[in-house]
Amino acid sequence: MKAQLASLWAQAQRSLGVERLGDARTALEAILRLDPHHADAHLLLSALTYGEGHLRAAAAHAVAACARPFDDAALLAKALGALLRTGEVAQAERSLRDPAVAQCRDGALLLRLANNEQMIGNHPRALALIDRAIAAGFDNPDVRYLRSVQLVFNGRKDDAAVELDRCLAAGATYGRASVTLARLRKQTREHNHVDFIRAQLRRVEPGSEHHAAFEFALYKELEDIGDYEDAWQALQRGNLVMHRRLRHDPAQERRLVDRLIERTASSLPAADDEADGPQPIFIVGMPRSGTTLLDRILGNHSAVTSAGELGDFSRQLHWVADDSGAQWMDAALLSALPRVPLGEVGERYLLQTRWRAGDSPRYVDKLPANYLLAGLIAHALPRARVLHLVRDPTDVCFSNYRAFFGGGYGYSYDLDALAQHFQDYRRLMAHWHRVAPGRILDVPYERLTRDSEAMAREVFAFCDLPFEEGCLDLARNRAPVATLSAMQVGEGIRRDAFEEWRPYAPHLEGLRAQLAMLRA
Repeated sequence: MKAQLASLWAQAQRSLGVERLGDARTALEAILRLDPHHADAHLLLSALTYGEGHLRAAAAHAVAACARPFDDAALLAKALGALLRTGEVAQAERSLRDPAVAQCRDGALLLRLANNEQMIGNHPRALALIDRAIAAGFDNPDVRYLRSVQLVFNGRKDDAAVELDRCLAAGATYGRASVTLARLRKQTREHNHVDFIRAQLRRVEPGSEHHAAFEFALYKELEDIGDYEDAWQALQRGNLVMHRRLRHDPAQERRLVDRLIERTASSLPAADDEADGPQPIFIVGMPRSGTTLLDRILGNHSAVTSAGELGDFSRQLHWVADDSGAQWMDAALLSALPRVPLGEVGERYLLQTRWRAGDSPRYVDKLPANYLLAGLIAHALPRARVLHLVRDPTDVCFSNYRAFFGGGYGYSYDLDALAQHFQDYRRLMAHWHRVAPGRILDVPYERLTRDSEAMAREVFAFCDLPFEEGCLDLARNRAPVATLSAMQVGEGIRRDAFEEWRPYAPHLEGLRAQLAMLRA
């Protein structure tokens, strides 16, 4: 049989080489008839079916590839990629405990496995794998930067600063390292990196993401030392680079929101109540609206585990619709939405996420972008709770404009696009309140920071949890934080994070005028 399997495998490879996908499929299916657990064949079929848009079959093949322990970490890494691509996160978590991980000595593979751990939110394990990669001799500025990020996520900011200095000293014009270093602490006139950043800006490739990151780093450090006009110019330059790179289309986003509202205009059918077991608490809203703060408060409760920012609800919505699109919501998924049984989406979501709760009856899914799906979440998961952070429009828009999200949140790099995005976000949330009345609690950021205990008590009551003393003590919460707010989580509840745009008010008159129209 080994000779027959080898012949069929060679045939599949030849067919793929000349793009005869049907012949390749035939050979791979023949392999599986002989050996139903042939991992390589399952993974190739997963890739083929995913490319054809059939997510369910791709996911089934990815899971089937993991039926037996892996002989080597390279094949395991391929399987993990297929699992995460198809939304099979629970299986990916189990596969990362495969003996092949402990046996791996290849630095490049260890780094790939670390990235997989990071993607599912296992940040202590990700850091340990990066350290193993370095010990195996795999060391360069990219590795040092990735290690610094994990150190930040794991609360080791001083160690992260050492790694970032090491990365930048290697001669790399590494803008992401510079902007991360700038954010680690407030700079002073005596101790800052302004001259270094300006020197790097003369060397970095114009128009690149690293160019933009250095401009955001320069903005942050100039603001820290009070040079507001130069800070604003750097911020504008950085945003312009990213806006030109990402080419965000506000009109397309508006059409998507319009269609989403239209497709869900009538009351959505509620799913049957789920079986007993850990239940999720969703935190949604604009990025930089206080979602991490609320997550840390909830995570201090003895009955709650913080699970991080999970993309699982969208993934399972795609799975049930059998659509391999990668966006939270896209045209194909919108077309399929009326035929999608939300109860099945909820079941799949719980299947992929409940392992994160551990022994807790509640776990927090803090993904701001889930506001796009908040009404669907409420109907798919009747026992879930949805908390919506609400922050002053100018405060939250300016906080987005100065954030530097890399390739994410393309609207954030242009003030006009920001204003329109905020408008679309606000009317979509108003729509979700109409179609899911009583299922979404608005949590004003101002009350959360200035009347913290009263707001926290309201949140806990909405989540059917008793208030516990000490939940507002953010220093108690040692869970990793994988957001921009990781830099501030140890500082306690900030009660002064309002109107930070004031030094730039003359430059923001257009944005403020557009946002003021929403209040009229």
